Amino acid sequence: MSTFPGIGDALPDIALESPEGGSIRVSDFAGKKLVLFFYPKDDTPGCTTENQDFTALADDFAKAGVALLGISKDSPARHAKFIAKYGLKAPLASDAAEGGLSDALGIWAEKQNYGRSYMGMVRTTVLVGTDGRIAKVWSKVKVKSHAAEVLTAAKAL
Repeated sequence: MSTFPGIGDALPDIALESPEGGSIRVSDFAGKKLVLFFYPKDDTPGCTTENQDFTALADDFAKAGVALLGISKDSPARHAKFIAKYGLKAPLASDAAEGGLSDALGIWAEKQNYGRSYMGMVRTTVLVGTDGRIAKVWSKVKVKSHAAEVLTAAKAL
């Protein structure tokens, strides 16, 4: 398991897959502020709320010059259905490949639920500055008010 890079570090430039089947990389956002929000699974209560909250503020993020990208291990086809079902505005990317970005960051990790161990995404948000370096990290995110908190931090950057 990798350890998460620190503030001021660059993120690994690992390709993710878009719902349209194309490739998305952190480097595609060079020169822009970027919010990467990693979440466990499409169309589950907390993840749906988180995506809807970022969607509700998508125009405010855009006005502040901040790009959004939601990331999970779900397939591109599942992302496309999730986007269509809820009218999501924040682009989503699939990080399903072994050794992907969430693996490199150590946020695809062993989790426990009701005494059962399994691998899962640790809900994490990363704010990247225009220089491509990590400006702030939110680990083990609680969804309530999170998108608004990220917007405030992004505007202050």
